[in-house]
Amino acid sequence: MGKPTGFMEFDRRDEDNRPADSRIGDWDEFIVEHDEKELRSQGARCMDCGVPFCHTGEVVQRMATGCPVNNLIPEWNHLVYQGKWEEALQRLHHTNNFPEFTGRVCPAPCEGSCVLGINEPPVTIKSIERTIVDRGFENGWVVPRMPKQRSGKRVAVIGSGPAGLACADQLNQAGHLVTVFERDDRIGGLLMYGIPNMKLDKGIVQRRLDLLAKEGVEFRTGVNVGVDLSAEEIQDRFDATVICVGATKPRDLKIPGRSLTGIHFAMDYLRGSTSFLLSQHGEPINAAGKDVVVIGGGDTGTDCIGTAIRQGCRSVTNLEIVNRPPDQRAGSNPWPQWPLVFRTDYGHAEAKAKFGADPRLFATETIEFVGDSDWNLTGLKIGKVDWSKERPGVAPFSPVEGSEEVVNAQLVFLALGFLGPEQVISEAFGLETDPRSNILANEDDHETSKLGIFTAGDCRRGQSLVVWAIREGRNAAIACHKYLTSPVPA
Repeated sequence: MGKPTGFMEFDRRDEDNRPADSRIGDWDEFIVEHDEKELRSQGARCMDCGVPFCHTGEVVQRMATGCPVNNLIPEWNHLVYQGKWEEALQRLHHTNNFPEFTGRVCPAPCEGSCVLGINEPPVTIKSIERTIVDRGFENGWVVPRMPKQRSGKRVAVIGSGPAGLACADQLNQAGHLVTVFERDDRIGGLLMYGIPNMKLDKGIVQRRLDLLAKEGVEFRTGVNVGVDLSAEEIQDRFDATVICVGATKPRDLKIPGRSLTGIHFAMDYLRGSTSFLLSQHGEPINAAGKDVVVIGGGDTGTDCIGTAIRQGCRSVTNLEIVNRPPDQRAGSNPWPQWPLVFRTDYGHAEAKAKFGADPRLFATETIEFVGDSDWNLTGLKIGKVDWSKERPGVAPFSPVEGSEEVVNAQLVFLALGFLGPEQVISEAFGLETDPRSNILANEDDHETSKLGIFTAGDCRRGQSLVVWAIREGRNAAIACHKYLTSPVPA
C-alpha cells in the first residue's frame, strides 16, 4: 500500500488551518485543504506495513485502538497516492456512511494506531479521508442511491444524531421504510447543534441530509417521542423501533454558589449559539465583554472556548482537574493505544493568539462559585490538586495547601461530560437500563428488553465519539434487519 519508500521520502504534513488571529472574526470552517500533490505525497506515506492496526477498532487494555467503523484506510490511501479519487471514495463509503463528519470532528484513533507512528509521525489519515469525500461531492460522484425494492416494513428511528442517521441510512438501503423522529427543529442532533460551525459547517451536514431524504428516508422534526407521540403509537405504526437518543444528561458541579446567575451547561451554550447563527432568532448566551471560565477539557470545552472568543469575550480560562499530559507517550500508554499526550486544539490556539497565553490551568479544582448581593456570578475560588496524594473514599487527589485563589468570571460553562440518556424514552417504552442509566442492550444484537426495539449510540454505550456512534448505528441496523426478515415462529 502506498509507495514502498514513501514514509522515508516524505515527512508528515498536517492540514493547514487559517491563521488563528484572523479566523476568530467569523464562523467559517478553519481547515484549509492541501493541494493535490501534497495529498498524494501524504497518501504515499501509508507504508506496506503488513499487519495494519489503523482499521481494527479493537479494545486493548480498556482503550479503543484504530478505527471503530473499520475504514479500509490502507486501500484508499493507496488509491489517493495513485490519483484514483473516485475509487477511493467507493472504498471509503463501503464502511463509513458519513466520512465528511468523521473527517472533521473525529480525533482520529486510526492515526494513534498507525504502525508508522511507532517511531515516526503517523500518516495524515483524517485529512485524506475528509478530502476524498469533499471531492466526491464537488465532482458529482456522490449521488442518491435508490433501494432496488421495498420490503413494506416500517421502522421508526428515534434520534437524528450520527447513530440514528447511520442506522436509518443502512435500513433504508436494505429496502425498509424509515422514519426518523427528532425533538429539535432541525435534523442532525449533535452534528447540527452540538458542534460549532467553524469545526463542522452546517451546510456540510445539510447536504448529506438532503441526500438521505432523496433516497427515501423520512424526517420528522419537533416530535418528542414519549411526550408528543406515545410509545404505544410508535409500536402500533411501525414494525420495529431503533432508539438513538444520545447521552444528553450533563454532569453537574454541585458546589457552593451553584445557583448563581451566569453558570451554564456547555451544551446549552453551544446549542443556543448555533441555533442563533442558523436562524437569527432567540437570545443566545453571549460572552461579549465578559470573563469566561470553561470547566472541563475535551472537545466540548474547546468548542466553548472557540465560541466565546468569536462572541468577543474579555478573557477565557480553561480549568482541567487532571495533570498536564506528557509531550511523549508514557510507558503505561503503549502503541497501538490512543496516545495520551499534550495537544493544542483549535480553541487553545485561538485563545493564545488573542490573549497571549494558553488558557488551560491543569491540576486545578473549582472550590466555590463567588457572586455579588444580586446573586450574579463574579468569580470562582480555585485551588491546585496533588494527584500523588489520594483521599481514600473521597477523591484520587488532595488539595494543595495555600494554592487557593479567586479568578474573575461572569460566565462559566460546565463541560464535564454526560451521565447518560434522559429517562423519558426508556420509561415510555418500559425498557430496562444498566447501572449507569444507559438503555440495556448488548453489542451483539443491540436488542433491548422489549422485542422489536433496538438501541444504539451513546444512549447504549455511554458518551463516546461520533465514529463509535456510526458503528453502533450500522450494527443496530444489521440486527433490526435480521429481525424484520426472520421467519415468524409458528
